[in-house]
Amino acid sequence: MKKTILIVDDEPNIVISIKYLMKHAGYEVVTAYDGQQALDYLAESSPALMILDVMMPNKNGFEVCEEVRGDSRFADMPILMLTAKGSEAEMNKGFSLGADAYISKPFSTHDLVERVKSLL
Repeated sequence: MKKTILIVDDEPNIVISIKYLMKHAGYEVVTAYDGQQALDYLAESSPALMILDVMMPNKNGFEVCEEVRGDSRFADMPILMLTAKGSEAEMNKGFSLGADAYISKPFSTHDLVERVKSLL
């Protein structure tokens, strides 16, 4: 059975490219275009990994990360933050809220696929 990855990003072009990469790497993919959609999906399902943007409407990625880490059902689900917010302070904030990995945009597609593989 293929592992499912939840991609959460409000930029359709980013979602399309990441979705293609992950499907090509052998994963099932589901998408959410804002933080609340992601939380709604997680209320019903448990993906193997979440790729999470920071700057989004409704709930930002930091808020989503914090809520997800507060839910024991997702204690073992890796969260990879993929965002344009690449300062050291932003990275530290992501890690302190429970992110397992942090990649800044623009990103290397090869590095993203390899990081997902290593987290899973």
